[in-house]
Amino acid sequence: MNFALILFVLTIATGTLWLLDYFVFRKKRAADAREPWWVEYGASFFPVILIVFFLRSFLVEPFKIPSGSMIPTLLAGDFILVNKYTYGIRLPVLNKKIVEMNSPQRGDVVVFRYPVDPSLDYIKRIVGLPGDKVAYQNKRLTINGQPVPVKRSDDYLDKERFFYTPRYIEQLGDLSHDILIEDGAPSFISHALSFPLRDKCIYNSEGVTCEVPQGHYFAMGDNRDNSQDSRVWGFVPDENLVGKAFFIWFNFGDLKRIGSFK
Repeated sequence: MNFALILFVLTIATGTLWLLDYFVFRKKRAADAREPWWVEYGASFFPVILIVFFLRSFLVEPFKIPSGSMIPTLLAGDFILVNKYTYGIRLPVLNKKIVEMNSPQRGDVVVFRYPVDPSLDYIKRIVGLPGDKVAYQNKRLTINGQPVPVKRSDDYLDKERFFYTPRYIEQLGDLSHDILIEDGAPSFISHALSFPLRDKCIYNSEGVTCEVPQGHYFAMGDNRDNSQDSRVWGFVPDENLVGKAFFIWFNFGDLKRIGSFK
């Protein structure tokens, strides 16, 4: 469901009703006459819908995390806020950038339209920037020939499955974050799709190595062995970016999650 399109249509429809009532029909009604139902239940909602449309299109947008691919940073059921303008101002619905601002940096957690099916929103961490050579071999991340520093941390407990997974702290530039790597999971990518610019990637028994094309990004989940990401379906085009995740504002199952995102 394209909620942005639905909200845009509602804004136009209620705005049209409001304008017609304000400039035409209101002048023809008697001073003590009651507003017709289409004004009371239509045009009266226009200011509210307009504010929601503006906030959601240009400032912040809420999302719900649907899966565990970003554990332990984000859990399924987390409600997050996404900054819509940090990577540039885009026209709503069309998603065309009209004002250039910042570019994604390594370590940013971003929401984007899934390249395989743009009607779906995905969330992953940016690992490779345009021009980078990204290698994920034997479960170790290397960027432009330099291994990304990691250090062992305490095991992560999945409270639903009561299953412990080795946790590591990964340092991407100035940003450190937790990742999970399962000891028994294979290193190779067994189900890579046939995606655009796939010739930029080389797959082998130890993993994958890719050269990130201009205008694209390489994204991975923090739950490395349980994430469908750029290793599988390819690069994220710049035009698919929605915004940068920055805050957990609610989780029905764990109120302590609020504000815990980094």
